[in-house]
Amino acid sequence: MKIIPVIDVLNGIAVHGVRGERKRYQPLKSLLCKSADPIEIASAFESLGFSSLYLADLDAILGKTANFNVYRQIMTETSLDLMVDAGVADIAKAREVMDAGVSKIVVGSETLRSLGFVSQAISAFGEDKIVVSIDQKGGKMLSASDSIALMDAVSFAQQLASLAVRQIILLDLDRVGTEHGINRTVLRTLLEQTKVEVLVGGGIRSLQELEQLRTLGVSGALIATVLHNGKVTVDELKAAGFL
Repeated sequence: MKIIPVIDVLNGIAVHGVRGERKRYQPLKSLLCKSADPIEIASAFESLGFSSLYLADLDAILGKTANFNVYRQIMTETSLDLMVDAGVADIAKAREVMDAGVSKIVVGSETLRSLGFVSQAISAFGEDKIVVSIDQKGGKMLSASDSIALMDAVSFAQQLASLAVRQIILLDLDRVGTEHGINRTVLRTLLEQTKVEVLVGGGIRSLQELEQLRTLGVSGALIATVLHNGKVTVDELKAAGFL
């Protein structure tokens, strides 16, 4: 199971995401890096041994200008595989993100207007370049599409699998930054009833939980808070065989 650190970018700087309440996000304070500059944080992650990075461009997701310069600098100044959620919902914007050099585009259900776009994106960029995030809040799907918002996570994942999506993220925004743990009920059902690779994010609280997720068959874990506050250390991750 791959450990993928997360950077949330808002107003051009890294912030600490908590429960998806974006208006209340504050500049990131981390034991790993003294700066809230996303480039410096990405470089710190690379120097610690991480090979991948998930970047949530909250500016772009909220309809503001995307931080293309940040993507480009990370890709230029590090060797990290960079997956970016920039709120893409059409091919033109997806192409702009891809042209910035990112490794993978994350299509978040929050901004997704139709399943048709997922098919278009896979046709345009390839199965290995598209990851779909199942964004949940309050136990329900978040989506710009009324029909998708009415689905449950498992049904949506099954639809994605039928469209040749290889990798999905199960993201519970209510748990982001809380260290309350992953919603394992939904996760187990998802793993049992779909055959796509599943990454999880939102609320991971300990090394023990990461080991349990690995046993369940999760492909990757998105983590931030427990790395920045030192509750999970790089040495522990290395000793457990995650890095």
